[in-house]
Order: sequence, then C-alpha cells, then structure tokens
Amino acid sequence: MATDTDISRERIAEIEPIIRPYIRHTPSVTVDLADFGLEPRAATFKLELLQHSGSFKVRGAFTNLLTRRVPEAGVVAASGGNHGAAVAYAAMKLGIKATIFVPSVTSPAKSERIRAYGADLVIAGERYADSLAASETFAQKSSALPVHAFEQVETLLGQGTLGLEIEADAPHIDTLLVAVGGGGLIGGIAAWYAGKIKIVAIEPEGAPTLWRAFEAGRPVDAEAGSIAADSLAPKRVGELMFKIAQRHIERPILVADDDIEAAQSALWETLRVVAEPGGAAAFAALTSGKYVPAKDERIAVLVCGANTTAVKFG
Repeated sequence: MATDTDISRERIAEIEPIIRPYIRHTPSVTVDLADFGLEPRAATFKLELLQHSGSFKVRGAFTNLLTRRVPEAGVVAASGGNHGAAVAYAAMKLGIKATIFVPSVTSPAKSERIRAYGADLVIAGERYADSLAASETFAQKSSALPVHAFEQVETLLGQGTLGLEIEADAPHIDTLLVAVGGGGLIGGIAAWYAGKIKIVAIEPEGAPTLWRAFEAGRPVDAEAGSIAADSLAPKRVGELMFKIAQRHIERPILVADDDIEAAQSALWETLRVVAEPGGAAAFAALTSGKYVPAKDERIAVLVCGANTTAVKFG
C-alpha cells in the first residue's frame, strides 16, 4: 500500500525530468504589493495558471500516464474541472483514451476544455464526490486506469515538481501561500520543501476541508460550497497529503467568497492576470488581511488556475 513516505524530495526530483518535455516552466514575477494598495513589500507571484490546460494539474496527470501501465481501455478521472482537463490534455498528447466525470457545478470553461481535448465527458451528480463515485464504478466495469486528483502517489509527486520549480525561480523566499482543495498541490509542494520554508494553506470559508481535518486530527467530511467549488471543494482532503500537512503545513487560513472575488479583480486590474476563483484564493489571504506577513518575511503567492469565462474582451 502506498504511503506518504513514497512522496519525497528525492522522488520528486526523479519525476521532474520524466515530465519536463510535456510541461511548461511557468514564469515568476516579483511585484511590489503597494501596487495592490497593500503595505509596500516585494512578493513573488508564481504564474502556474499559464501551464498547459490552464492549471498545475498537468504535472500530476503526465506523471500518472507516463509512469503507470495504462490499459487498452485508457484512463478515467473524476474532477471539478481542472484535473479532468489536465488528464484529457495529457491523454490527447500521449494518444490515450480518456473518460472524465465532472459534477454539475463544473464551470462551462472547464467542461468545454475537456471536450476540446477529445475526452469523453460525463456529468455525474452535483458535487465532486458524486462524480468520483461514478468514475469508480466506470473503472470497475471498463478496466480503465483511475487517475485520482489528489489521493495518488504519482499525482502528488507530479504536483511536487512545482515546488522544485518555485525553489529554482525564487530561492530567497521563506513563505509560500497555496490554495487547498483535496490537497494534492500543497501536499506535493510541502513534500518537496520538507520544512525548509513556511507553507501557508488557504481555503474558502465554504469549503474548509483541510481546516476541518486539522480540527479533527484526521481527514473528515466538510462543507462543499464557495464560488471556488469546482476546484477547492472535495468532500475531504486526502489521507496521503494530510500526513504531510501535519508535518510541514501551517494551519489553514479561511477566506470568504467576497475576498476571492476581490483578489481576482486585483490580479486583473494590476497584473492583467485572469485567475479563476481557486487560482486567486491564495492571494485573497493577503488582499483581505487574513494573512499579514512579518516585517522581514519574504513571501511568494501561487496563482494556480485560469479556467474561467469571467472576463469578457471587447
């Protein structure tokens, strides 16, 4: 049985060259937070929303498809949208059949992207948990390889390569703000850094999955609301990531939907960056004042997703 000890800095470093031909090294930009009306200080923004398929998820998707045996039936994934788009994109690039299950709350931008990559899209239930159950039934009947969005060693190893990239781009930082859904992203990044820097988890008030897990001492069911429900609202965080979180991640900070929308607007108005709600959630901790850095703290913010139709161009 896989354990969190399988997700290490050494293994992430082994995975990175395997997936490197298929992923982008996304840019980092240093910005004065005074530009956003905040206390003046330099902050590094890692713009992973510029990744293939519009989010960090392709890292884990390619890791799964390149390091596991894929049957003739192909792969199946359940997703709020971004993981599905990433698996569909990776499958398209590798010539593999993909079936993606999404809930009805998935944004049209994400559903359209999944279809555009040639995957079979199935809408199942209202929330991610419903789609996950339907995908598991499909996997049993079809023998397709399940690619889990966060409770899979290969997924966390792939997402961990983003930590490797951030450290290469910004070796000076001592704090990184990361949004949390199921925890695959923050778990992989925390495994890479292994306590070298402070990792701050940010969640919507309407989907406090990691917050509830810290409160209970184990993953438990949480609410699944919020405008970021299609990317940050699984029923609970993964067992694998939670063991990493207990060692290396700060207790989560909760932000309101209004905070997230304000952060989206600020990213657009100041940087001309179009982030989906989940992609802007980490920054919302700063713009809302829910996280106030110490005087000499060297911070970075991960902007992790761009799959939205919220901005219209004239």
